[in-house]
Amino acid sequence: MPNTNLPHHHGEEHRLPDILAQLSHVDEFQTVADIFKQIEDTTRIRIFWLLCHCEECVINISAMLEMSSPAVSHHVRPLKYSGMIVGRREGKEVYYKAADTPQSRLLHQMIEQVMEIACPR
Repeated sequence: MPNTNLPHHHGEEHRLPDILAQLSHVDEFQTVADIFKQIEDTTRIRIFWLLCHCEECVINISAMLEMSSPAVSHHVRPLKYSGMIVGRREGKEVYYKAADTPQSRLLHQMIEQVMEIACPR
């Protein structure tokens, strides 16, 4: 790590090496940015939140959100590719739910904290 001299000193210089080391992990920040890109749409957030609480097929999601099945599929695809939701096939039907990952759980908590809502039981 190169020696970085900052133009202003605020008494936090002892933390600078750790901060600079973390900032150098651009790929990790890119992963976070990619996840946020996948949920930049209100509909995707609604679908993700729904799938945090139940497992559903596209047809049922479509009915709940009053959207067409192709429109829902369009939003489900990036959520699945980003690893935020997972699907399982049963016959011709695919059922989706939120992935059981730390990132998915954190996003769910963040949505609920921002919206100040409680999970249905």
